[in-house]
Amino acid sequence: MKRHPKARAASRRLLAVFFFLGGVSVFAQSNSGELRLKVTDPSGLGLQSSVNLVSDANHVRESLATDDTGNLVARLLPFGVYRIEVRRANFAPVSQALEIRSAIPVDLHVSLSVAPVNTSVVVKDTETLVDPHRTGTVNRIDEDTIGHSAIALPGRSVIDLVNSEPGWLLEANGVLHPRGSEYQTQFVVDGIPFTDNRSPSYAPEMEAGEVESISIMTADYPAEYGRKLGGVVEVNTFKDFAKGLHGEVIASGGSFGTADGVASAQYGWGHNTLGADIGGAFTNRYLDPPVLGNFTNKATTGNFGGSYSRDFTDRDRLNLVILHDQARFEVPNENLQQDAGQRQDRTSYETDGIASYQHVFSSDVLADVRGMVRDLTATLSSNSLSTPIIASQNRGFREGYVKGTVSVHHGRNEIKTGVEADFASVRENFNYLITDPTQFDPGTPPAFNFLGHAPDREQAAFVQDLVRLGRWTVSAGLRWDHYHLLVDQNAVSPRLGVSWYWPRMNAVFHASYDRIFQTPAFENILLSSSSEIAALSPEVLRLPVRPSLGNFFELGLTKGILGNLRLDLNSYSRSFSNYADDDLLLNTGVSFPIAFRKAEIYGAEAKLEIPHWGRASGYLSYSYMLGVGYTPVTGGLFLGDDVAGALANTGKFPVSQDQRNTVSARFRYQATSRIWLGFGGGYGSGLPTEFTGTPQDVIDEYGLPIYNRINFARGRVRPSLSLDASVGADLWKQDKRSVRLQADLQNLTNRLNVIDFAGLFSGTAVAPPRSYALRLTTQF
Repeated sequence: MKRHPKARAASRRLLAVFFFLGGVSVFAQSNSGELRLKVTDPSGLGLQSSVNLVSDANHVRESLATDDTGNLVARLLPFGVYRIEVRRANFAPVSQALEIRSAIPVDLHVSLSVAPVNTSVVVKDTETLVDPHRTGTVNRIDEDTIGHSAIALPGRSVIDLVNSEPGWLLEANGVLHPRGSEYQTQFVVDGIPFTDNRSPSYAPEMEAGEVESISIMTADYPAEYGRKLGGVVEVNTFKDFAKGLHGEVIASGGSFGTADGVASAQYGWGHNTLGADIGGAFTNRYLDPPVLGNFTNKATTGNFGGSYSRDFTDRDRLNLVILHDQARFEVPNENLQQDAGQRQDRTSYETDGIASYQHVFSSDVLADVRGMVRDLTATLSSNSLSTPIIASQNRGFREGYVKGTVSVHHGRNEIKTGVEADFASVRENFNYLITDPTQFDPGTPPAFNFLGHAPDREQAAFVQDLVRLGRWTVSAGLRWDHYHLLVDQNAVSPRLGVSWYWPRMNAVFHASYDRIFQTPAFENILLSSSSEIAALSPEVLRLPVRPSLGNFFELGLTKGILGNLRLDLNSYSRSFSNYADDDLLLNTGVSFPIAFRKAEIYGAEAKLEIPHWGRASGYLSYSYMLGVGYTPVTGGLFLGDDVAGALANTGKFPVSQDQRNTVSARFRYQATSRIWLGFGGGYGSGLPTEFTGTPQDVIDEYGLPIYNRINFARGRVRPSLSLDASVGADLWKQDKRSVRLQADLQNLTNRLNVIDFAGLFSGTAVAPPRSYALRLTTQF
């Protein structure tokens, strides 16, 4: 049936409006809300007052103030329980509890009465230490923790913060692995999902200096989230809507010739807020080198961005953002490659446009539409002396994303429903020329060239509900996904979380089930699934890499201890079909997606945290994980000995992230009002390795010290250990203006820690030796 031309024109206009609004991101995490406070005197007149907002479960400790009319808007508050305290001279202070459970703003009116003699209010932070209605564990990193964190190399700061949480493992070149998943980390930046690999070797990375808070989930995912679900990292970069000019300048430097700087400023007037930031860095150690020499490892990075926000009314809000990031860096050589004179260079460029529109229909209904357009390009080039191959690459994609949601409060229910769509165009150009045939099987083609492009179309719809039934809380959701790139596939994913609160023990018991549908990685997906590379390794199965299907289960306990400590215990199991992994091309950092027939992963985690206890704060975490994969393998780019290695993995084998024991800790002590001390470190029991050569091969290629760090009898890298120390001082502080200096000494014992070694799917990488760093932070 044909449609009338006017109807088609109207549809196009409606679609254009929808895409404009969708192309425009809410400056918010998906799991955050808003408080709108009004403070008055007994006669109803507004009062300028000081406000303290505390939620130890969420690491929130805010000191705020109402305006001259008694109004205050606190945005981007993570879901949970809060204690609010309102004070003004000559009036009796008021303290009460409140909850944030949805994106719908919470309106609170506080009336202050004239103070009688000797009035005081006792605030108990223990009331916010444990969230009685949380059905899973969410680890949150607040602005204070970020500002006092260990100083990282360029491209690593956010990644290092995430890696400090239980269940996360950092392999070579800053690639995060949540609970055994490979390249299945989803970053949600200011409400917009980024599902491609965000490690520094793949895309320009946001630095911690641009971040206000981070929330991290590894289970009990809302149905709102899909596609990449090994772990979800919500990043909030938006600062408070304060009137006037304020901002921050961060400068750091240290070992490896590293220099890094970030400057941001924000100006608020009327109902408008305008922001801008710029940053850049240089270092002689960007990636993790395969040998001690740290050859050819320089990098320069740069970024700039701008934002604009306007509240048209107290019901309507518009946000606009533009970002550009870039990185140029070298690929570290092995010893033999350095002797040959190899030089390989990589680049990555990314430009994003983000915006949103939000409308509050009533005190129980809120709708928003958000979206993004972006372009990402990554290249690899090799000089004529490269060995054993000269490889080059130019890949990337253009993406348009749109999402619309409606949040509804109804009785005991907090309901959220929505739809999203992703439109991408993937392009790939890869070629190689073999320069040392002795490193490859005789039948390996001496040269190869691949050029491909394809559209990626993904759509989803979801509905979720949070229901509170006394001590019981139920979080339930259902998600539908459609994926169409090289295969066309639909999936329905139920999600369920249940918790029970025991007030006497201040403990919450929780359990969750997540059915997941994980799409393959963007990076080199066309080449990995192409029949054109069958000539390179015909023994390896050549089928399109398909999405992963999985079932995630978790049981856990959250308990408050002594009123100041919180203990989180979790056990989990994950089962996959078409388990996603990657095949690394030599030590270039370029990888190709693969999938194993299935995988089974299970483990346990514990975290003891001190959000705030006198002058001390910090955490101690432990993770145990065991992961087993099953062949055959599809996809990838296997050359030479890699073919035999892939075929040797028959039956079952440890996945490349199978590190059994991982420990992380960091504590901070406020020695005086201006000086603080920090101590921490990490331990890993070692990743699996597969090496079929002789000991002399290892020594020739990597050196004797690295050979001594491998337990070939167990097929494992020997345990790693790094101890770190920090000291910081407030050089000047007045109101919200300050100058702070921090000094770090990392890997105090100068221990040689090997991250990966000669794994078929992971390559070789060495962690940094003892190093130092300084950071100067100025806030105004």
